[in-house]
Amino acid sequence: MAVPMAEAYIVEAVRTPVGRRGGGLSGVHPADLGAHALTELMARSGVDPAAVEDVIFGCVDAVGPQAGDIARTCWLAAGLPEEVPGVTVDRQCGSSQQALHFAAQAVLSGTADLVVAGGVQNMSQIPIAYASRGAVEPLGLTEGPYAGSRGWNARYGGQEVSQFRGAEMIAQQWDISRADMEVFAYESHRRAIRAIDEGRFEREIAPLAGVSADEGPRRDTSPEKMAGLKALQDGGRLTAAVSSQISDGAAALLVASEAAVRAHGLRPRARVHHLSARGEDPIRMLSAPIPATAYALKKAGMAIGEIDVVEINEAFASVVLAWLKETGADPARVNPNGGAIALGHPLGATGARLMTTLLHELERTGGRYGLQTMCEGGGQANVTIIERL
Repeated sequence: MAVPMAEAYIVEAVRTPVGRRGGGLSGVHPADLGAHALTELMARSGVDPAAVEDVIFGCVDAVGPQAGDIARTCWLAAGLPEEVPGVTVDRQCGSSQQALHFAAQAVLSGTADLVVAGGVQNMSQIPIAYASRGAVEPLGLTEGPYAGSRGWNARYGGQEVSQFRGAEMIAQQWDISRADMEVFAYESHRRAIRAIDEGRFEREIAPLAGVSADEGPRRDTSPEKMAGLKALQDGGRLTAAVSSQISDGAAALLVASEAAVRAHGLRPRARVHHLSARGEDPIRMLSAPIPATAYALKKAGMAIGEIDVVEINEAFASVVLAWLKETGADPARVNPNGGAIALGHPLGATGARLMTTLLHELERTGGRYGLQTMCEGGGQANVTIIERL
């Protein structure tokens, strides 16, 4: 007798607005940022918080106010039941997408029925990835994570490891010009502004600290302004205009088994159809979404044309443009409401933010399948495919 396959359902998803650096959320403690998303998630779901079996949050560079297992401190800061544990994940920019994977895997394995996944990051207070490396310099520890006689960078001839270098390498290898990237970046702002003006994000956002909409999109930007910016590196093609914004925010999702759906009277909004992660060249670093997407589609038995909405993180315009060239995806279906160039990239929260937006966009448009992917430090990428129900 065949055993029916277990399913993992997304039953609720919510996020804070994404605040720009020094903006309306910059003074909010990271634990309070995450607590706000969790409080709203529990209220919207109607589930008894004590029934949650684990809280899995993504956060990059868990130092200072983000230290001490931020998943746990966010839950407690929200005043939620102390018997519910929490754990923090760091897979660089994909941290909260990986948190969703771990939550879904717990449900699919049958070891849990109700798990919260999400992420939080206040980049105004802790500026950018690798901040944890600098935090130990007063102790005399100055070597980076890739150093040492057996450090993995030794395999690559001691080459510079930098997201900026990786994005430049992609632009050169895939013959993506600065003008190409500026056209893409301008469209990201245009799409994001349209989405805000049409109220597309209102259902997914829980206003906080007087902020009710994403602060990143620039209504006053133009191709001419972008063309006037200085390159980030001498002789390079990248500028701030074609890069993701430093941001603050949090997001949370509730993942449930079939048993939990029945027991708590929940309405499944999407089924987790596929989840995987792959690695690639750690020096080029940001191109891993290309092989990861190919791997995921093959494993799922799908073609890119079957995907109705794609959310791929706009760490840099070159990342998405190279991915588009390799996958042949329809650009109209990719980041239809703008991406991190316009909306911002609060590192550890971005994966959960993208999934929250993806779910709501599938519901808005009536699409069936959505795919999410993002580049990550160390040359990695997660891919999640969901089916709207």
